[in-house]
Amino acid sequence: MTLTVAIQMDPIDRVAIDADSTFALALEAQRRGFSLLYYGPRDLTFRDGKVTARARPLSVRAVKGDHFTLGEASVVDLAKTDVVLMRQDPPFDMGYITTTHLLERLQPGTLVVNNPAEVRNAPEKLFVTQFKELMPPTLISSDVTEIRSFRAEHGDIILKPLYSNGGAGVVRLRPDDENLGALLEMFATFYREPVMVQRYLPEVRQGDKRIILIDGEYAGMINRIPAAGEARSNMHVGGKPVPATPSARDLEICRTIGPELKRRGLIFTGIDVIGDWLTEINVTSPTGIQEVKRFGGPDGAALIWDAIERRLKA
Repeated sequence: MTLTVAIQMDPIDRVAIDADSTFALALEAQRRGFSLLYYGPRDLTFRDGKVTARARPLSVRAVKGDHFTLGEASVVDLAKTDVVLMRQDPPFDMGYITTTHLLERLQPGTLVVNNPAEVRNAPEKLFVTQFKELMPPTLISSDVTEIRSFRAEHGDIILKPLYSNGGAGVVRLRPDDENLGALLEMFATFYREPVMVQRYLPEVRQGDKRIILIDGEYAGMINRIPAAGEARSNMHVGGKPVPATPSARDLEICRTIGPELKRRGLIFTGIDVIGDWLTEINVTSPTGIQEVKRFGGPDGAALIWDAIERRLKA
């Protein structure tokens, strides 16, 4: 299959080529002989019923400091491409949401991965509430009285902004911590949205598992161990990836949510599991496939392109 693939992503000169999932997907697409185009979210335009991007031909190589070459920019009608990979990182703000509306105009003629309408409808910290039986005790609210009541019940809690990523703004409050009021004031200053509050899971000291699902099927995992003195395990903030094998509960979680992910056209997802609890379903720009492969797991980039080709053939 010969495809033209447009990749909507963050600046390519800043990616860590030995960790970035988008870079792995670009390498695999190029290996298969696909033509690559590169552009950023701000290069999108809607005019006279067409969605275009000021895009540049892209070639990639696994050479640090010399990992890409870009051709001359031109305006590309994205309806004439076969696949668009929507791979820019959150924050999941109105700019991000706007790109999902524009890319939705391309369907069904062009396959957008992940399905932009479903990405819009499934922000990671809210989508997980659809599977409440898999979640730890959770509150989403701006009501200070409700938040204090939740803390009185559970004692040790985690506060999270609803639409950030990479562990940004995530705070642990122990039962004797006196900073809840100040933190809620700060959250209200910087965020208009409610805050997510969850019972602290001490199992996080053994790691926060990142499990990859491709077209709704389990496709490998790693464990992320938080750094000493850190409540967060995200690799952005010093979490250490280590090999892992799935427990019976991990596979049960995948079987429970997998059919819904597949139905929604969420081909590449990464879920976060602490102990026996599902905490997030990452659909915007999931990561982890390079680490899974490095530890002897499946080649996630190849599996994702296999799934994309199956969708196109269907």
